[in-house]
Amino acid sequence: MPITAADVRSLREKTGAPMMDCKKALEATGGDFDGAEDHLRKLGLKAAGKKVGRATGEGRCFFKISEDGQSGAMVAVACETDFVAATEDYNGFLHRLCDHILEHKTPSAEALLKESWAGEGTVEDALTEIIGKLGENMSIAAAKFVSASDGFVGGYIHHNMKIGVLSALTTSAGREEAEAVLKQLGMHAAAVPPTALSRDEIDADLIEREKAIYRDEVKSKPAEIQDKIIAGKLNKFFAGVALREQPWVMDDSMSVEKAMVQALGDGTVIQDYARFNIGE
Repeated sequence: MPITAADVRSLREKTGAPMMDCKKALEATGGDFDGAEDHLRKLGLKAAGKKVGRATGEGRCFFKISEDGQSGAMVAVACETDFVAATEDYNGFLHRLCDHILEHKTPSAEALLKESWAGEGTVEDALTEIIGKLGENMSIAAAKFVSASDGFVGGYIHHNMKIGVLSALTTSAGREEAEAVLKQLGMHAAAVPPTALSRDEIDADLIEREKAIYRDEVKSKPAEIQDKIIAGKLNKFFAGVALREQPWVMDDSMSVEKAMVQALGDGTVIQDYARFNIGE
């Protein structure tokens, strides 16, 4: 059967594939729309395979908060160019990923890729399909579900869209107050990257390496004060990398932990956080 311009346009609107690819797919399947759609999908998967390994230094972070404000999802999807990161297809994918993470309480990008996607294939399959459609290599760089049963969750996306922070607070304060402080907390973590929530979560091997450096630095000091000096240096190290102990970016006379209490009242505690940076 003859392939009309209206047929090509209709397939284009349905699949988002380039016009010439739509025409070729319809010609290859004798005008069968379902067959043409499958044909385009196979072409996309093949094209996606060729793009694996190409650098993905652009992209965006995105988050969503549940209706009750007590859970949130954040994802970072890397791509090759900012042009693709601005498309409706790319941003629609971010929205759907966050909806999925919220529903399934997905803890990481690794777990996310393996999960079933909208009743058809996996999230990894969906990623491969959109790579074929948009024509660029892409990757889910990071993903996280965060919740606060006795408080609220809030997020912050830096103006470059590549840095995102999602955090949870235990607090008796109201939602509006908590959300304002959570945004400030996100701005802090975006500007002063922590590596852990608290000193207890810092890798023990890293701490031992720091101690070894400090021991070497103080070996010429009297033996009776060496341990005290090392302890002081460790406290300074923890204050640089543990979020709760970092100097508050808006008033470095207090720690982040104390700033949260001052803003929202006694009992306020940072429960969890995630910081993503595409290209880091």
